[in-house]
Amino acid sequence: MSYMLIGNISAMICEECIEPLANARIRIYLPGEQYNTEQLARGIFKDLRQLSERDVDAKSERLLAESVLDERGNFSVTWEDLHLFTEPLEMDICLSSIQGRQHTQNVWVQYHLSTFVPHWKRNKDRHMGAFAYVVPSDKWNAIRGEFSAWVITGAVKDASSFLGIGTVRVEAYNAWNNRLLGWARTNKNGRYKLYFSGKAVNSSKTLQKGREEGVTGHGPDVYFKVYAGNQLIWCENKDAALMPERRQLSPCSKLNILIRPETVKRQTRLTGWLNDLIHASKTQVNYKDHYLV
Repeated sequence: MSYMLIGNISAMICEECIEPLANARIRIYLPGEQYNTEQLARGIFKDLRQLSERDVDAKSERLLAESVLDERGNFSVTWEDLHLFTEPLEMDICLSSIQGRQHTQNVWVQYHLSTFVPHWKRNKDRHMGAFAYVVPSDKWNAIRGEFSAWVITGAVKDASSFLGIGTVRVEAYNAWNNRLLGWARTNKNGRYKLYFSGKAVNSSKTLQKGREEGVTGHGPDVYFKVYAGNQLIWCENKDAALMPERRQLSPCSKLNILIRPETVKRQTRLTGWLNDLIHASKTQVNYKDHYLV
């Protein structure tokens, strides 16, 4: 008699958006200690407590099976009949990369997720069980920070009708150096999910200097541009990054963008240069007042 456990593991970015733990590795272990029956009935969740290499090595002999989650966070793992179906199991998750991170790590980071007794159902020559879990947003925010991988989610809406605007390109810029952080396209409902790495954040020398002088925070200050095809239809003033919700973004952030779509006319070279110079001077003063004491 064999066992098969199927399920899904995802993570919450915000109350309106989750993402799958694509390509993560799941490991199933026999329990290493005695557990209270009442606790096991509810399941003991550790909210992804990171394990040291020593912890992982110590439990290696208890490993029953492991598998890799697919792009949607689904998994299927099987093992032979080596334990009683009433025994609890330990479940760990291993991560080597998260979407938005520029380079994949060479090592896996292992987290303990849960100790539980699956509700097995016998099906021909095997027992089958199911498991699903969504990592809380605060914990996922911390893990994304450890991997230096950012995600911004939200919706692009018409400022007059408040309806979502679909199939437009959203670009996020670092207000400290005006460099593109990342871009994404909205779906038919105007929702977007935009990823970028910590390298794009930390490349700003001005940002690094500000932090050295006492400005602390997770990430960059951002402003947006929106394109329909190759046509710029909305361009925010850089000072929009001074709004509280735009400053020092956490690795998991939600930002809705209200726009008044219109064609942005190109200015003459001289006028554009003068405007950029004047705007840059004003913005530098604002940023110095807000960040550099």
